Amino acid sequence: MTTTTQTEAGRPTLAERYATFMSRHSSLMPTFAAIVILIVLLVGAQFAFGNFITPRNMSALLLNNAYLLILAVGLTFVILTGGIDLSVGSVMAFTGILCAKLLADGLPAIVAIPLMLLGGAAIGLLIGVLVHYFDVQPFIASLAGLFLARGLAFVVSLSSIRVEDPAVLWLQRTRLTVGDWYLTPTGILALLIVAIGVFVTQWTRFGRTIYAIGGNEQSARLMGLPVARTKILVYVISGVCGGLAGLVLTAYSGAGYPLNGVGTELDAIAAVVIGGTLLTGGSGYVIGSMIGVLVYGVIKTIIAFMGAEQSWTRIIIGGLLLVFIVVQRFIVTRSDRRR
Repeated sequence: MTTTTQTEAGRPTLAERYATFMSRHSSLMPTFAAIVILIVLLVGAQFAFGNFITPRNMSALLLNNAYLLILAVGLTFVILTGGIDLSVGSVMAFTGILCAKLLADGLPAIVAIPLMLLGGAAIGLLIGVLVHYFDVQPFIASLAGLFLARGLAFVVSLSSIRVEDPAVLWLQRTRLTVGDWYLTPTGILALLIVAIGVFVTQWTRFGRTIYAIGGNEQSARLMGLPVARTKILVYVISGVCGGLAGLVLTAYSGAGYPLNGVGTELDAIAAVVIGGTLLTGGSGYVIGSMIGVLVYGVIKTIIAFMGAEQSWTRIIIGGLLLVFIVVQRFIVTRSDRRR
């Protein structure tokens, strides 16, 4: 009498079940890792300082990083297609100083804000056209957009311009409180952008096309997907998010300044990668980018509590980024082997 094994009986073995689970959920592993890091940072800081996880500190975490969160959402769209956008920090500075200048010249906020968003969208459109129709590498095309936007910011003004428009300042100064917790309109705007980003990427045809392009652009073309329109639109979305971030930062600081956002594009890219989006495209989540921004913000807050130089923030983020790139390389290699 012979004994039938699980495999012979048609049931998968434990190793096969593990392989199936990993193949289905490997794209979630970097995001899970980011969540674990965030929890470890919060718990460790609470043990170290005793008063870290408080309503005031946690509310300030969103308030201080709202502009970065908006930039990260726009960059997630771009990176999911396998592209990159280095212009977002400069677009934020240009649109911010443009808004301040228009308001100082007497233009009402209801007109100035749409104009600044159109300015960001125009730069994104230019980058998208260069990438798709002129076959320029995204790095080079967005680098050109970076210099263009920064140059335009200096054309608008060489010095900071104070904002006194009550509608713009209301975005930052208003506090919606629940007990000791508070939320500002800028924070609500950032969370709304995250919610829209999650919905678009996960539950719309446009979102599925983004993932398809990032996975294999040639296959997406053969399937008849609108590759050209989608690739251009993701850069336009990134430009609009740059404009919104400019509005949020202008409200936050109370002024527009042409040197705002220097290096911010690298912070946003780091947050997106730490949140689990593959730089090669095709895998990642907007909610993961939000986790990456929170990790970045918590590290900055911890360093401030320690009284150390903020340069340590970039050192630690650089180390985390290196680790996540290695993890991503491992995931991509395993995926290629399965194919």
